[in-house]
Amino acid sequence: MNEARQILESLGISEVNPGAYAAGWLSGKGGELVSVNPTTGEPIARVQQADAATYEQVSRVAQEAFLKLRMMPAPKRGEIIRALGDELRAHKEQLGRLVSLEMGKILSEGLGEVQEMIDMCDFAVGLSRQLYGLTMASERPRHRMFEQWHPLGPVGIITAFNFPVAVWSWNAAIAVVCGDPVIWKPSSKVPLCAIAVQHICNRVAQRFGVEGIFNLVIGTGREVGQKLVDDPHVPLISFTGSTAQGRKIATSVAGRFGRTILELGGNNAVIVLEDADLDLALRAILFAAVGTTGQRCTTLRRLIVQKGVYDRLLERLIKAYKSLRIGNPLEPSTHVGPLVDEAAVADMMAALEKIKEEGGEIVYGGHRLSGPGYFVEPTIVKAHKGMQIACEETFAPILYVYQVDTLEEAIELNNSVRQGLSSAIFTNNLRAAEKFLSPEGSDCGIANVNIGTSGAEIGGAFGGEKETGGGREAGSDAWKAYMRRQTCTINYSTELPLAQGVRFDVE
Repeated sequence: MNEARQILESLGISEVNPGAYAAGWLSGKGGELVSVNPTTGEPIARVQQADAATYEQVSRVAQEAFLKLRMMPAPKRGEIIRALGDELRAHKEQLGRLVSLEMGKILSEGLGEVQEMIDMCDFAVGLSRQLYGLTMASERPRHRMFEQWHPLGPVGIITAFNFPVAVWSWNAAIAVVCGDPVIWKPSSKVPLCAIAVQHICNRVAQRFGVEGIFNLVIGTGREVGQKLVDDPHVPLISFTGSTAQGRKIATSVAGRFGRTILELGGNNAVIVLEDADLDLALRAILFAAVGTTGQRCTTLRRLIVQKGVYDRLLERLIKAYKSLRIGNPLEPSTHVGPLVDEAAVADMMAALEKIKEEGGEIVYGGHRLSGPGYFVEPTIVKAHKGMQIACEETFAPILYVYQVDTLEEAIELNNSVRQGLSSAIFTNNLRAAEKFLSPEGSDCGIANVNIGTSGAEIGGAFGGEKETGGGREAGSDAWKAYMRRQTCTINYSTELPLAQGVRFDVE
């Protein structure tokens, strides 16, 4: 049995798979979807996609499940997520391998993505006992005023291909402990990862008698995705993807007064000052720029280097790029796997042509590799401030390197793009670091000192500003987006005083 088949069978994936689940597997009439191995370009397995009618079935099941889940004590909901974490631990190796097989990220990243799911479950279990509100002082005597948080309703989760399982867990683990069933629409580029996770969820849901809290619908965005976005029974849509698509989704959901969590484009920068530890900076830059073959929303795309160390750092960076091993992501020695598909390769090649037109200088890489699969060379570009292509997010391993004179110039360049997700500075100067983190510093949702732009921990809220969408997921108090706030006042007196001293006396 070859490795791919062994991975699929261990996770319950067949040659042909139904594309929806809602208290049972459902096969719609949305056409067949073929999952392709980006390493070889060959088919892995097929999925019978859901259609609009299938989606309606899924939505009804989620609505019915909500009526029960909302009345289950939150710590009991936490036990469901604890069991999910245990199931993920038992299947970490094979699920991580499937992520590498279907998406193309290297094995350590595939395994790390499943570990992130496990960590998210652990976080959510603790959170299930901390969904707390505040008690406020009432101005009226013998009145108690407080707030409490209630479950919101079914949550729609639309995920991108680059994190085919982890981003779902950021949302699903928290949503369920908050009392919300989930409806997951994964990227059509990685449907098998979603099916594998659904099999794991099903065992947990059946054990606890809570079928209907984990739901799956695989189908086209035009048919199934739009139904989810427009569904009035789904009060929250969490979307990870492009800024252009996020703008459309935000408009549609706002039109029905729903909520959105938007995790959209990133165009992240690292600033390296002359006093920086260059050994530390080099290691961070390398992973941030080429990890996941440049297909992370937090990928480093713009390197802003102070003049005194520009030549030295660029020389070392080119040398490091030459040592990268590109190949099969399931091989432990591989540093860089393939891009996800042919369209991604075409986008990178088009960007490289624009770079040349706009006066950028490719100093390393810039080619597609011959042979099967969607392999490219990670690329380094000497850039200048007038390059419009560098203001866009190309989901590929292209690194633009800028030279600046001052910290102020570097911060201005960091903030000059429409996106605002992740940023970092490398310096040993306390004043420079604090300025970067201050209101006049980075305008991004994530700002780091002496670490790279990618690899955020789940304990902090994840998300960005400007065209990144403003959403927050995972840690801190991101859970509040999945619940509705209720302010309550109890009068335990025999009087009825009105607030603000208003009098309304009737004989």
